[in-house]
Amino acid sequence: MEYTVQKLAKMAGVSTRTLRYYHEVGILKPARINTTGYRIYGPKEVDRLQQILFFRELGVSLEDIKAIITSPNFDSVSALKDHHRKLLEKRKQLDLLISNVEKTIAASEGRIIMNDKEKFEGFKKMLVDENEQKYGKEIREKYGDEAVEKSNERFRNMSKSDYEAMTSLGVQVMETLAEAMKTGDPSSPLAQKAAELHRQWLSYHWPEYNKEAHANLAQMYVDDERFTAYYDRVQPGATKFLRDAIHIYTGFKA
Repeated sequence: MEYTVQKLAKMAGVSTRTLRYYHEVGILKPARINTTGYRIYGPKEVDRLQQILFFRELGVSLEDIKAIITSPNFDSVSALKDHHRKLLEKRKQLDLLISNVEKTIAASEGRIIMNDKEKFEGFKKMLVDENEQKYGKEIREKYGDEAVEKSNERFRNMSKSDYEAMTSLGVQVMETLAEAMKTGDPSSPLAQKAAELHRQWLSYHWPEYNKEAHANLAQMYVDDERFTAYYDRVQPGATKFLRDAIHIYTGFKA
């Protein structure tokens, strides 16, 4: 069966503007353009749109989607199996949060007693799972499965006060980094304070601190665009500035 832009958009639950944009960026071209100038989509295009929407639901950028689906090695069946696995993981996370909310309601109504640790169980589990999906492969290759599992276990068992302290430190790192960048000197007292705060933040994740591992982690922030995007929210170049500050802090010699 064939569809015009309007019909396909209505069936898929997206806007016609979205389909036209997908055509412009080269991730979903119509099967043909008819004599009146309308884009016409066939079964192959319908399947590709489904794949695109699966990827979008999982938070994959359009740039990455294009690289994936236009690759000569792209396997639609394997991609569907991967989508299925990730959606099951996402459902598991949502089920945990739903359970957490239900317990909180029951505790509020006096039907059960819920301790402080239980109140944060769902959030911590979700963060561990999200980090595993985003960075698990790289972190495990660099530090090993045992170190990652210990770190995850430490995080899952974190108390409410430690969780709040860790979150506060994360904010302080970013705020201090922003101020330190105004000096332009990664060896400045402010920059070294940012490095020290980052070390304190790491102590909530790592069983034990290691200067070399800290320096290597800072370099990985620069090498991996996902980490770079996170720290460069302060301003462009913040990740490299933090890396340099941490290398000075740890006495790392490049």
